[in-house]
Amino acid sequence: MIETRDLSMNYGRLKALDRLNLDIGKGEFYAFLGPNAAGKTTTIKLLTGLLRPTAGQARICGFDIQENPLEAKRRIGYVPDVAEFYDKLTTLEFMAFIGDLFEVEAEAAKRRTGALIERFSLTSYTTQRVENLSHGTRQRLAIASALLHEPEVIIIDEPMVGLDPRNARVVKEELKERSRAGTTIFLSTHLLNVAEELADRVGIINHGRLIAQGTVTELRKEREKDGGSLEEIFLAMTESAIAEGATVSEP
Repeated sequence: MIETRDLSMNYGRLKALDRLNLDIGKGEFYAFLGPNAAGKTTTIKLLTGLLRPTAGQARICGFDIQENPLEAKRRIGYVPDVAEFYDKLTTLEFMAFIGDLFEVEAEAAKRRTGALIERFSLTSYTTQRVENLSHGTRQRLAIASALLHEPEVIIIDEPMVGLDPRNARVVKEELKERSRAGTTIFLSTHLLNVAEELADRVGIINHGRLIAQGTVTELRKEREKDGGSLEEIFLAMTESAIAEGATVSEP
């Protein structure tokens, strides 16, 4: 469902992503972890077609994101770390716009919108303009709108930012339910407890390179430890990568 082959991105002399290879299957919940400036956001922008790679390929559901962008993008539900809206639209108008954008049949769009509005506690905000919504409410709207066309792949960057514990729980439950139903989830987050709780597999990136990948159990074995939290594994692996000289060319 998500496949990359030697995916690379340079910004001048800075190698932001270095030959990334991923194979993420149907219904898999994949957590993508890394320190700041590790290459996570660059990867997401390449997967969603917002950037053109320096080298390599990315495919969504078998469609090359550069060669067949419309076919690939219609299968993606994307939630960036900072969502953009048409602020003068109301919540319902924005959902209707997204439904039209993805050519969702009118009755299906109306039915799904009602369910998503209720699911993400947006009922009280349906007639309010997006510009008047709080950060947490806007985040819930961004997630709801990304699910409206029932995408086969959800790419989501820091979904819990601005959410209170109750709404964060709803988002986690919704993503896990969709994963179990066959939707592929690609989640980038700094919240390692969320990744450990939800993910089937974890990938750790540092300085543009994928330095580890597997289940939490597999990563523990790789560190030759029977125990340890994902946080401990993450810190040890990223520190080791620095110590071993996994560096990039500076601009």
